[in-house]
Amino acid sequence: MPKKTKQLTPCQLQRKYLCKPQILPQFLKKGMNINDLVDVYNHSGAFNAGRLAEACRLYCHMLSKDVTVGLTLSGAMTPTGMGGTLISLMEKGFVDFIIATGANLYHDLHFALNLPIHQGDFRADDTELYHAGIERIYDIFITDELLLKTDKFIQDVTKNISYTEPISTADFHYLLGKAVLSETPSPQLSFVAQAAKHNVPIFVSSPGDSSIGMNLSYLKLQGNNFVIDTDIDVIQSTAIIFNSKMNGVVSIGGGSPKNFYMQTQPTLAQILDINKGGHDYFIQITTDAPQWGGLSGATPTEAISWGKMRIEEIKNHVVVYCDATIATPILASYALSKAKARKKKHLYKQLPDMVNNLKKNIKK
Repeated sequence: MPKKTKQLTPCQLQRKYLCKPQILPQFLKKGMNINDLVDVYNHSGAFNAGRLAEACRLYCHMLSKDVTVGLTLSGAMTPTGMGGTLISLMEKGFVDFIIATGANLYHDLHFALNLPIHQGDFRADDTELYHAGIERIYDIFITDELLLKTDKFIQDVTKNISYTEPISTADFHYLLGKAVLSETPSPQLSFVAQAAKHNVPIFVSSPGDSSIGMNLSYLKLQGNNFVIDTDIDVIQSTAIIFNSKMNGVVSIGGGSPKNFYMQTQPTLAQILDINKGGHDYFIQITTDAPQWGGLSGATPTEAISWGKMRIEEIKNHVVVYCDATIATPILASYALSKAKARKKKHLYKQLPDMVNNLKKNIKK
C-alpha cells in the first residue's frame, strides 16, 4: 500500500501557495531602460511578462556558472535582423555553440554581401510581388537578384573547398564563415562570419532543407564530390555536451534545432550508455502550445521523462510564450547589461579532442 501523505491544513496550504510577493500596479516612468522594464515584469510576476523576467534571471544565472551555453534558432529569424543580437552575445562569450535552420544562415549572408532586405507588408498582393521578382517572408521583402547573388557566393566558396572526406555542418559553416570574413564587404554584419571568428560551432540539423542545401545539391549534379555527413554532427554535438561540466540552452522557437540539442542527452544515456543525468538549464521562447503534441511546444517537464532534462529542486527551466522578435532582444539586452563578459570557449577548435575523449569513454 502506498504511504499516505499528511493532509495540510488550509493555513498551511495558504503559506505554501501565497509565499511570493503580492502583485502591485505597474508604474512606468520616463527614462526607463530594459533592466527597469524587466524589474517591472518581475514584480508583476503575471503571465508571460513574469516568465520573461524568470528567463532573464535564469540566463544570467547560467552565465555566472561554468555552463556551456547552446543557442537554437528555428524558422528564419535573421531576415528580421536578429543576427546582430547573436553577434553581441558571442562577443561577450554568452553563446558557445549554435544549432540553426539553414534558412537562418542563408539569409544572414545577404547582410555580409550588402544585399538589401526591405521592410514590407504582410497585406501585399503576392501575385504582384511574384511578377516584380520579390519574395515575401511575412512582412519582409527580398528579391530574386539577392537570392541569385547569394547562391553564387555559396557555390564559389564550396567549389574551393578541398576536403576529400565527409565533414560536418559545423566544419562547413566554419569554412563558409572564414570566406565571408575575407571575401565580403560587410562581414561584421554576419553572425556566420563572427561565429567563425570566435570559433563558435554552428550546426544545422537538416542541412538539405534550405537554399544552402539546394546549392550544394546543384554542385553535386555538376560532379562536385563535397559531402556533408550529418552523423558527424550528432557525434560532435554530443561530444560538446559530454565534455562540458554543465549544459544549458536558449531555444528560440523550436523545431528541428531544438530537438537536435535535446537529443544529445539520450544519445549519451540511451545509445552510448553514458548517463549525465540530463541538461542543467533550459530557456525557450515559443508561440507553440504543448497540447498539439509537436516538438516545438513540448515542455521541459516532458523532456524530464526522456532523460533530456535534469531533475532539480531549484527551478532550472522556463518557457516564455511570446513572439521571438519581441522577447529575444529583451532577454539578450538584459543579459548584456547584467552579466559579466565570459572567457570564450572556442569550442570549434576543441571539437577533435572532444570527440576523441568521447570515443575513449564509450563502453565496449
